[in-house]
This record gives sequence, structure tokens and C-alpha cells, in this order.
Amino acid sequence: MDPAGDDFSMHLRRAYLSMHRRANANFARYGLTADQYVVLTALARAGSGTQQDLVRRVHSDPNTVRAILVRLEGQGLVARASHATDGRARAVTLTERGAALQRELEEFNDGFQKELESLFRPGELKTFLAYLGRVTRAMTPPERRTSRRDPTS
Repeated sequence: MDPAGDDFSMHLRRAYLSMHRRANANFARYGLTADQYVVLTALARAGSGTQQDLVRRVHSDPNTVRAILVRLEGQGLVARASHATDGRARAVTLTERGAALQRELEEFNDGFQKELESLFRPGELKTFLAYLGRVTRAMTPPERRTSRRDPTS
């Protein structure tokens, strides 16, 4: 415990929420939230997939991802349809408009990423990310862990 009485989890929470609020403010000029950007980016990197795949990729829960997708679909940025081979699943893809916006947002977000990275001296960032990955792996229930090594977790 530190002298101010804050424990490790409170430090992580405060840092995350500070970053998240700043990211939300940045994306607000596009009418989006940071979480919506994360979903658009995960879809752009994967090409397409099911809603459940997306839940795992963005480290969220099904209800949150569904709500984000409903909103993005309403804006014409994603398309959802019945999965071709699994009647229970929903396939999700970026629309042309969604892909174009995601590319623009990624360029826009590059400055924010560089600002975050500048908080660390050479070599510190890699170590910090490894520590965050360690926390993520330890806190993720075994049934939600992916078989492949995720560099963000």
C-alpha cells in the first residue's frame, strides 16, 4: 500500500479511466467513443468475424459489444447478418464507410498513442506492457483465455 492509501488496483483504475476519458474526448469530434473505435479497429484488423469473436478480441462482454454494434450499425459503419454456417451466430463486417472512417481514426489516434509512449524512457514501455500483460493474464478466467498469444494481454 502506498502512503496515500491507494493500492495497486486503484492506481491501475485511475490511470485507465484518465486515459479513457481523454480518448473519449478525442473521438467525440467524430461522434464516437473510444470503445467504438476499439471495435472498429478490431474489425478492420480481422476483416470480419462473429460477435463472439469480437467480444474476445476487444476484451469486453457480449452485452457491451452488442450495444456498440447496434449503434455502429445504425450509423452505417458496420453490417451484421446471420452467420453462413452457424444459425446462432451473427457475422459482423465493416461497411465501406466504416472502413474509411476507421482508417481516418487510426491516423488521428496515432498522435494520442505517441503521447502515451512519450511518457516512458527507452526500454520502459516494453517492460510496462509486459507487466500489464501479466496482470491481464492473471485476472482473466481460464475459460476466457485465448489459445494464441495476444500482445495486448
